[in-house]
Amino acid sequence: MTPAEGRTACVIGAGFGGLALAIRLQSAGIATTVIESRDKPGGRAYFWERDGFTFDAGPTVVTDPDCLKELWALSGHDMAADVELMPVMPFYRLNWPDGTNFDYSNDEASLRKEITKLDPADVQGYDRFLEYSAGVFEEGYLKLGTVPFLDFGSMVKAAPALMKYQAWRSVYSMVSKFIRSEKLREALSFHTLLVGGNPMKTSAIYALIHKLEKDGGVWWTRGGTNRLIAGMVRHFERIGGTVRLGDPVNRIETLGKRAKGVHTKSGWYGEFDAVASNADIVHSYRDLLGDNHRGKVQGKALAKKSFSPSLFVVHFGVEGSWPGIPHHMILFGPRYKGLLDDIYTHGVLPEDFSIYLHHPTVTDPSMAPEGKSTFYALVPVAHQGKLAIDWSVVGPQLEKRILDEVGRRLIPDIHDRIVTSFHYAPTDFSRDLNAHLGSAFSLEPVLTQSAWFRGHNRDDVIENFYLVGAGTHPGAGIPGVVGSAKATAGLMIEDLTR
Repeated sequence: MTPAEGRTACVIGAGFGGLALAIRLQSAGIATTVIESRDKPGGRAYFWERDGFTFDAGPTVVTDPDCLKELWALSGHDMAADVELMPVMPFYRLNWPDGTNFDYSNDEASLRKEITKLDPADVQGYDRFLEYSAGVFEEGYLKLGTVPFLDFGSMVKAAPALMKYQAWRSVYSMVSKFIRSEKLREALSFHTLLVGGNPMKTSAIYALIHKLEKDGGVWWTRGGTNRLIAGMVRHFERIGGTVRLGDPVNRIETLGKRAKGVHTKSGWYGEFDAVASNADIVHSYRDLLGDNHRGKVQGKALAKKSFSPSLFVVHFGVEGSWPGIPHHMILFGPRYKGLLDDIYTHGVLPEDFSIYLHHPTVTDPSMAPEGKSTFYALVPVAHQGKLAIDWSVVGPQLEKRILDEVGRRLIPDIHDRIVTSFHYAPTDFSRDLNAHLGSAFSLEPVLTQSAWFRGHNRDDVIENFYLVGAGTHPGAGIPGVVGSAKATAGLMIEDLTR
């Protein structure tokens, strides 16, 4: 009998972070129950099936597959039995309004050719940037990405590395130190947008994403990101875990400084030795712990912080196949910094936009009926705290504008080819995910909201309440929330096996 046997834990929310945490706890012998409010697991990685098309709601870029494989290896299993990962190449095609294309990959020779096309002088600068990216990857991801920051002392210990790599500078500013071409500066700094960060403000530590992709590649799960979630659930249940779907937790019961159990909307109640939340961080404190003084105080404090933007996503299925459109594209608009200012600072809905275009059927035709293609077009928009508009009115208009732009640049007769389409707006993030202000990535990843300054993996007051996911250290994105699960699981296993 392991020290953890007989101990119980509850994880609220079946997103990537919640499922990764649950698998780790169950693998350690802690009887774990995951409670999910929606009819399907996945959180932001939800999916829809319409007219024979499969539409993934959220993350589509899988990086660092090793952090996922580890979840199966903990109990001697192989992820490949449940999930098939397919390489994506190029990682992204970046396209500018003047017609310039840049294919971004980890194929050294072709990447250097692409850089030379933009500015031959930047090949040397790129080498220096890569060296910098490798350094912050080592310090920020490998050493600190799965370590909980529970006190200010842990931040002080990390300070020398942060100082060495000038973490107070922005990703864009650091890239600009090495790179002359404006287009290449955009190509090497846009990644922070995929985790909710403004390249002009997000800490230069996030330059580690370049090294992460370069070493680990970019992958797609056959059948969609939803199949990766399904594989995680299958594995969790195989090793004895329990999943409750379609029954939202509406209250965490506390007694003194301890979480005692959880109540759900259906009237179900369960007692547990430990409770962890993968739900939105403000919702977790303000609503689920609203009866507790700590919940009220922390909920108010968190609500005052800076939150990442929301997203507006158009899902559409079209007639025809498009081998010339790669799996991931970034269609840059005419502005970069000005557009980011509008989204992050001014809170206006600009006339122009940059689009992340996802085209999974070029890699995996199973995502659409034969002879048809699945796409989504995503644009960042200000969250509801900055941009107060009626999305039921603006949504259809913005959907048309985005499809017009995709048509103008890639699929001229797009409106004639559309079989099905729908959009997902900030109000949907609020309603479906309890996302504070409709934010798509929780707390904004700026230096003053990172590590110890972010949500702690274990609460400072309620000693058996824990957090996992985008609002806690290290942050959003699949590797980020899976890393947070490793940090949180370490604390929970230690606490429950004392």
